[in-house]
Amino acid sequence: MTQQQIRFDDGAAYEQMMGKWSRLAGDVFLDWLAPAQGLRWVDVGCGNGASTQLIFDRCAPAMLKGIDPSPGQLAFAQTRPVAALAEFTLGDAMALPFPAGDFDAAIMALVIFFVPDPAKGLAEMVRVLRPGGLAAAYAWDILGGGFPLEPIQAEMRAFGIEPLRPPQADIARIDALAQLWTEAGLINVETREIVVQRDFADFDEFWRICLLSSAISGAVAAMVPDDVALLKERVKARLTAGRDGQVSYVARANAVKGTTPARI
Repeated sequence: MTQQQIRFDDGAAYEQMMGKWSRLAGDVFLDWLAPAQGLRWVDVGCGNGASTQLIFDRCAPAMLKGIDPSPGQLAFAQTRPVAALAEFTLGDAMALPFPAGDFDAAIMALVIFFVPDPAKGLAEMVRVLRPGGLAAAYAWDILGGGFPLEPIQAEMRAFGIEPLRPPQADIARIDALAQLWTEAGLINVETREIVVQRDFADFDEFWRICLLSSAISGAVAAMVPDDVALLKERVKARLTAGRDGQVSYVARANAVKGTTPARI
């Protein structure tokens, strides 16, 4: 039997569910990178263009390219203002269709744990960077409980339901990212934790938005109604609502950056 996988085919649904989380974490990520203006960028696993748009808005890129395996995600990316500059390509992170040394900066935003062979994906990023180029990534700390969907997934596990998770979730550990970057031959390797908070109008908005994720939607849909109601109550008990009913949740990601050495 083929193992079910998390899929990202609907760029608009992804924007509601993960797009805002991505921008919150991406702002902290770019602050940390502190890149120069006017660089040539590639956004590997650009998805619906959330991180690509951030680069466009904040970094005045001279060139900007995004690549992703999902036509649906790329179709949404093409609707963003960044499409006036960015070139979006359907493709594989482990076989980038770009010449060696073509970019100054290469990033993976919430992507590396979906790459079947993270080391090969990073090697491709390194290949397309110039000497002294920046390679960086961040990913939700899923194993450490930092995923934005953790309140629901924790209660699903209590029901004996194992939620879908990225196939290479282990690589998102901060020590694993540091080791991967170092073993790829990158220098000046640094890591940091990213902590972000998202606010929801009320619990029902939190629940509705979370159920847009393919990581949980199928499993919840397969539950009997009484179990879904109980699951919802248990998740609600995990969250604290303000007097106005607003619900906030804090998620954590791990980030890594390094530079390519000079070529002799």
